[in-house]
Amino acid sequence: MAVKIRLARYGKKKKPFYRIVVAQDTSPRDGRFIEAIGTYDPCTEPASIRVDKERALNWLSKGAQPTQSAGQLLRKQGVYKG
Repeated sequence: MAVKIRLARYGKKKKPFYRIVVAQDTSPRDGRFIEAIGTYDPCTEPASIRVDKERALNWLSKGAQPTQSAGQLLRKQGVYKG
């Protein structure tokens, strides 16, 4: 079972809001996930990012691979250095 840390899109049209989730790589983008570890709201100025660092580090240590966009957000928060 390959696990990814990625963004799931919520919110209205033209007003996106994302959850940073841990999910199997075969599940759909907005579908089933294992755990939500944070949020990202690009519509605020500046964009707000909230991440549970402890849970994110736990999943990274277990071998979860972040996607490119999730990896950038985790790097901004100082969680991921990959």
